[in-house]
Amino acid sequence: MSILDIIIFLFFTGGVVVFGCSFFNKKRSSEEFTSAGRSLPGWVVGMSIFATYVSSISYLAYPGKAYMSDWNAFVFSLSIPIASYFAAKYFVPFYRSIGSVSAYSFLEERFGPWARVYASSCYLLTQVARMGSILYLLALPMNALLGWDIKMIIAVTSVAIIAYSMLGGLKAVIWTEAIQGFILIGGAIACLCVLMFKMPEGPAQVFQIAITDQKFSLGSFGSSLTESTFWVCLIYGIFINLQNYGIDQNYVQRYLTAKSDKQAKFSALFGGYLFIPVSAVFFMIGTALYAYYKTFPELLPAGVEGDAVFPYFIVHALPTGLTGLLIASIFAAGMSTVATSITSSATIILTDYYARYINKRPTEKQSVRALYVSNVLIGIIGIFVALAFLNVESALDAWWALSSIFSGGMLGLFLLGYISKKARNVDAVLGVICGIIVVVWMSLSPIFFKDGFMSEYASPFHANLTIVFGTIVIFLAGFLSMRLLKTKK
Repeated sequence: MSILDIIIFLFFTGGVVVFGCSFFNKKRSSEEFTSAGRSLPGWVVGMSIFATYVSSISYLAYPGKAYMSDWNAFVFSLSIPIASYFAAKYFVPFYRSIGSVSAYSFLEERFGPWARVYASSCYLLTQVARMGSILYLLALPMNALLGWDIKMIIAVTSVAIIAYSMLGGLKAVIWTEAIQGFILIGGAIACLCVLMFKMPEGPAQVFQIAITDQKFSLGSFGSSLTESTFWVCLIYGIFINLQNYGIDQNYVQRYLTAKSDKQAKFSALFGGYLFIPVSAVFFMIGTALYAYYKTFPELLPAGVEGDAVFPYFIVHALPTGLTGLLIASIFAAGMSTVATSITSSATIILTDYYARYINKRPTEKQSVRALYVSNVLIGIIGIFVALAFLNVESALDAWWALSSIFSGGMLGLFLLGYISKKARNVDAVLGVICGIIVVVWMSLSPIFFKDGFMSEYASPFHANLTIVFGTIVIFLAGFLSMRLLKTKK
């Protein structure tokens, strides 16, 4: 790594950490820590939502996926406008009106404390899995670049993220994410331009090779539910993004930081729509990598494949200076998302557990201390999960499967309470029980019933459909219970 690359990398990543820590305030309240004083402009919050989407999962796994297969995973991005529309029209006004920083207080009001605990625990499990996958992908380019131990990179990076997210609070996280968003967009576009013009016959050769080998395919349009078809990916994207915008603490907490309802609605639309063209750039990078190494196969050593191809290209093929910018961009993408997960998870631990069951009337000092401790705790757990990702083949596939499982269909519970005003506690309990049975069956049966005489009991559906069936079953079971078990006066 050249001196120039090191300077660029340290300037951007070190600057982000220092900038985040500069928001530290000894007299800060827990309200300011968790909602940034409700004073941020819409474009900053929108860039924060966008940067939360564009993690190192997008920056490395999307090119890796396009390199290995096609653009099927891009269908996920195409589903975002649907969720963004519903968020701006329904979710943003709803959450800004209820007056709670927790996305799950509504469930307690509708169905009791158990519903809040169920949803918040599912959220925490999802965030831990997300942090692990991102920290792992964050360490790959540095390992390829300098040969540093991946475990050490994960630990050091986590400590830096914990530091500025804990000291700066949500305001620091959102402002740093806005800056990181510009860095990662610039780095991705610069890398794609270099790749396209490195081809002997220019950018047109990339498209010729990709079209010939069907690398732009969005997947099969068949009706199969066992493969990652266009429809499976689209349906998964709709449900997971509705869950993100509708009940994910990361997003709900950001709605509350905007200075007005209008600004909050704009942030939801802006952050979601910006992700579509930027994710297309990431997939195009993967397609261009495929064309480049097909043209120059001798430049790619044996054993370098999947998620590791893009980091290898960054290290060995980019010009001096741009390598440092790309590494900084990947770190910016990963750090922003991990910081979001840490602060939002700490907020949930404070509002849904500490202030509800441990210390029901905490002072401001006690609340802030609980937030600090939760930041550190969540960050440490994320390190161990990241180490577990060392054994997976595709970080994107693993993350999608884990998020689908840990989500537990909690979107169905939210929709049951939001849409049906007559749904009771017993209806919600029955719905969740049925939903959990479906989620467990779809998640574990392919593992335990993979071979042998009981293989016919294994789920035949694609793993990404777990959240879809879980959500639908919870909602329908709760709705049917409300109708069939209706109490007669």
